[in-house]
Amino acid sequence: MWGRRLEVIKTYFYTQIKIRIMLGTKAKPKAATASRYGQPDGGTPESLTTCVVAKGTTIEGKFSAKEDVRMDGTILGEVYCENRIVIGTSGRVEGTLQTRDAVIMGTIEGEIEAHGTIHLKNTAYIKGTIKAEKLVVDEGARYIGECKIGQNPKSAAR
Repeated sequence: MWGRRLEVIKTYFYTQIKIRIMLGTKAKPKAATASRYGQPDGGTPESLTTCVVAKGTTIEGKFSAKEDVRMDGTILGEVYCENRIVIGTSGRVEGTLQTRDAVIMGTIEGEIEAHGTIHLKNTAYIKGTIKAEKLVVDEGARYIGECKIGQNPKSAAR
C-alpha cells in the first residue's frame, strides 16, 4: 500500500522538477498586466496552470480538477475537470469523464461528457458513450458505442 503511494508521490515531484528545469526558475515571473485590449500583457497566463498525470501513474477512484489536466497515465473511476483535459497517447480512462472540453489521443472505455467540444485525434480509441455539444474526429480515430452530439449535457439535465 505505501509502496504505491510513494511511487505516486515520487512521480509527482519528478514531474514538478522536470517542469521547472524546462521552464526555468531563476527569474521570478512578472505580474500580468492588462493591455488595452483586456488580455494579459505578460507574466504567466492562467492557461499554463495544468495538472499532469504522468505516464506510468495509475489513479483509482474519483479524480477532480478545477484547472486544465494533461493525462498520460491511467485513471480507473470517475474524472471531473472544470476546464480542458488532454488525454495523451499513453493516457487511459476506464470509467466516466466529465469536462468542458477534451482532446483525446489515448483510450477511453466508458462515458465521456463535455459541455463544449470533444476532439478525437488520429490515435484516439473510444469504447462507450460520447455526449457533447460539438465533436471533431480526425481521420484514423476509432470509436465504438453511442454518440449524442449537439445537445448541451448540462441543459439536458434540467
